[in-house]
Amino acid sequence: MITLLELKKAKMVALKEHDVNKQNVLGVLIANFQKAEIEKKAKGQELTDADIVSLLNKALKELEDEKDMYLKGGKADEAQNSQAQMDIIKGYMPQMMSETEIHDVIDSLADKSIKAVMIEFKTKYAGKADMSLVNKIAKEYQK
Repeated sequence: MITLLELKKAKMVALKEHDVNKQNVLGVLIANFQKAEIEKKAKGQELTDADIVSLLNKALKELEDEKDMYLKGGKADEAQNSQAQMDIIKGYMPQMMSETEIHDVIDSLADKSIKAVMIEFKTKYAGKADMSLVNKIAKEYQK
């Protein structure tokens, strides 16, 4: 999973390369990352992989909305910049578990009820598995 230090290093590289798009998106990610860390520490908790994935997804959603707004306004260049920033963020997203890996985890569980499967994935694989896919696969075991 991406760390704050890695984001800062990537921003330094973007500065040296004069990549304004990358600088902008990494600046926003760093600020969001630091804010989330502060909020978690105030509660006596650590930032988890699921929290980081949530931050990345939120940034992607905001950029998607921004891109749509630019397209509706006829600003193709700005929409293209938003898409480039989205591509940068997608590069930091973790590799999600495959269907085979999800099946393997479910097969190893003693209790294959949907509730037990969802609890297992939410606690041990948060941010690493698409929960809608996990739910779909878990339903196959209920037959």
